[in-house]
Amino acid sequence: MFYVYVLKSTKNDKLYIGYTNNLKRRIFEHNNKLSLSTKCRAPFSLVYYEAYASMKDARHRETMLKRFSGSYVHLKKRIKDSLIVSK
Repeated sequence: MFYVYVLKSTKNDKLYIGYTNNLKRRIFEHNNKLSLSTKCRAPFSLVYYEAYASMKDARHRETMLKRFSGSYVHLKKRIKDSLIVSK
């Protein structure tokens, strides 16, 4: 399985989108500052994820969320309560 995930920084409430084949390991890496792109914003809480059988599908979904604001805005509307609860 491959996962597209959304993390919320408990430090500054910013969201981070990524994909991985091992969700637990990846969250551990983000929270323990092992990822250069997020180490200054740790710790994080997982607010959303999607599972895919294909790596290509997961990468495509991650790209859509990062590149196209409409996809990102739509996702934020779908998970708005989850974004508030994780504070």
